[in-house]
Amino acid sequence: MRAWGVGLERVQVDEGDALPDWRAFDGIVAMGGPMGAYDDATHPWLAPEKQLIAEAVRAGVPYWGVCLGAQLLAASLGARVFAGPVPEVGVLSVQLTDEGRRDPVFGVLPNDFPALQWHGDTYELPAGAVRLAGSESYEQQAFVIGRAYALQFHIEVPVSLAEEWAEVPAYADSLAALPTPMTASGLLEQVAEHDDEMTGQARRLFAAWLEHVVGLRRAVAAV
Repeated sequence: MRAWGVGLERVQVDEGDALPDWRAFDGIVAMGGPMGAYDDATHPWLAPEKQLIAEAVRAGVPYWGVCLGAQLLAASLGARVFAGPVPEVGVLSVQLTDEGRRDPVFGVLPNDFPALQWHGDTYELPAGAVRLAGSESYEQQAFVIGRAYALQFHIEVPVSLAEEWAEVPAYADSLAALPTPMTASGLLEQVAEHDDEMTGQARRLFAAWLEHVVGLRRAVAAV
């Protein structure tokens, strides 16, 4: 967004920031977190965030949801979010569906690409949504509904950010709790191996959303 000259207002609801009026924005980006989209009792900010997402998406505001942000989109539109059979963690292969290959945004990606997975929950598709990608372990990896996109995986995370995540207790504990425990260093090695490839594809993918969905044009050269 900075490369495109887009103004950005960062809201950290888990830190107590108030949700703004969504009508004042050209688009919404919702990122991840270790909590579940259904954990309203322990994270009371989840309910009003889901209400905001539902209102904005139904009004046609462009939306981009990643990991928890994808699950919040599904939940806000009435779909079930639940724990999957086993956690999916590591840099693993994601495949586009036929609809994904034809999509004006996801069509910029190769048919098969590496992505960082770090989740245990999944979701059912909301009514009217189109599935765009899946993986060997999880059928639901991406979908679109109207002008709203959801991605279960991460390709936007460089190794420097993955290192910060590995220090978050909830994320560190999730590695130790895997059926085959994984060390943080092992995961970071996988991210480092694919760092440039993933972040390059993330830039192309997000640029396609800004152009084809939000309706923006690049203001300055990418860095």
